[in-house]
Amino acid sequence: MQLAGDYLLGEHDFSAFRASSCQAKSPVRTIYHLRIIRHGDFIYIDIIANAFLHHMVRNIVGVLIAVGAGKQEPDWASRILATRDRTRGGVTAPAEGLYLVGVEYPEHFRIPVPYTQITPSLAAMTFP
Repeated sequence: MQLAGDYLLGEHDFSAFRASSCQAKSPVRTIYHLRIIRHGDFIYIDIIANAFLHHMVRNIVGVLIAVGAGKQEPDWASRILATRDRTRGGVTAPAEGLYLVGVEYPEHFRIPVPYTQITPSLAAMTFP
């Protein structure tokens, strides 16, 4: 799963991972960090990006789950990305079980400090 996720790092056209109803002007996004941690019965997927498209995270998770289940090879994520075609992108993961941990805004937005303090990403967390 991590190998598949690594193909998505960086700046890409994520058209194959957006909802068909997505209204974003540009499908180009940058994923800075994508880490997968297995802990007991749980799989934690931590994604940090400059922005997300409608259903982008759910579609990424759907691809990662298919890879983790052995239904696809890790490079499938790269091949989907290259198609820029949502119909080639696999199953959209259900929203249940997916949680938004936090949002960070650049200082020029002048968001008051209490609203910018977020829970750290999984990259900074430790597990028992």
